[in-house]
Amino acid sequence: MEALNGTIDPACLKGRPLAIDMLNQLDTFGYCLYFMLTLMSCISLLVYLEQCAYIYKKLPYPKKTLVIWVNGAAPVISTMSCLAMWIPRAFMITDLTSNSYFAVVIYKILLLLIEELGGSNAFLEKFSGKPFWISTGPCCCCCPCLPDVPMSRRMLFLLKLGSLQYAVLKTVFTVLSIVLWTNGNYDPANLGIYGITLWISLFVGVLTIISLWPVAIVFMNMNRYLRPLKIIPKYAMYQLTLVLSQLQTSIVNIVALYGNIACAPPLSSQARGTMLNQQILIMEMFIITLVNRFLYRRTYEAVETHDSEEDTTAQPEATLMEHDV
Repeated sequence: MEALNGTIDPACLKGRPLAIDMLNQLDTFGYCLYFMLTLMSCISLLVYLEQCAYIYKKLPYPKKTLVIWVNGAAPVISTMSCLAMWIPRAFMITDLTSNSYFAVVIYKILLLLIEELGGSNAFLEKFSGKPFWISTGPCCCCCPCLPDVPMSRRMLFLLKLGSLQYAVLKTVFTVLSIVLWTNGNYDPANLGIYGITLWISLFVGVLTIISLWPVAIVFMNMNRYLRPLKIIPKYAMYQLTLVLSQLQTSIVNIVALYGNIACAPPLSSQARGTMLNQQILIMEMFIITLVNRFLYRRTYEAVETHDSEEDTTAQPEATLMEHDV
């Protein structure tokens, strides 16, 4: 914020305030907003815990652990955003924690898609030797000329490895970033070419794209078999969580980095941008949590399967009289 004399307001040059300093600046509307957002975050967490108890009782292993992991993405992001809203200086830890959890969710989504067909053995029994279309996003959506790749045990291993590497390496880079941040070497606001922040962000971005590709390949090739299980809206919720937690956050941070979001002392422009993004995320994740509860608690009727190889709607486990996921 520039003063009338052309100088910058000193309050806008300050870093992130202490929680007590920020709370002292809140008016009645601010307290009401914080209360409502905190209530949304608590409800999201309670709904998720109730969902976990239901899934644990109703679903067999290992499907129940996969569903619990996938359902936890929105509540975890909401809870971490709420903590960062109340304690602005904790944003670095809460943000990296959310990202690390979602990195594991990407891998769990891939396993859940395979498990819906009965697991790896049933998946290979059905698709082994059949061509898989790989010209899909986010890596090769612009390369429709790529040849189809026959599915095999080695191919399935590579798909799993492609998603697993992000879950492991993202956690490693998260710990490294926190260690460097405590030493003053890692600053999210410093994106200079000589800063370590830029290079870590670019490398993690490449790992993210690589991890999303196997999930997209599996989904695009087998979603027609799982439509009776409402896999398309479930996958859409996963994609929406990804876009809101990653792309939206990046856009807001970049806009705030260049000072396009006005500061509001004691919050600087960057701190206010982060705060606004966290508040928006809490509302978005609250809605996604409720939608996921509806999707994953539904009981579907049995889907008839046929022995004919020409039938494209068959799926091994759909002969169950009741299916909760």
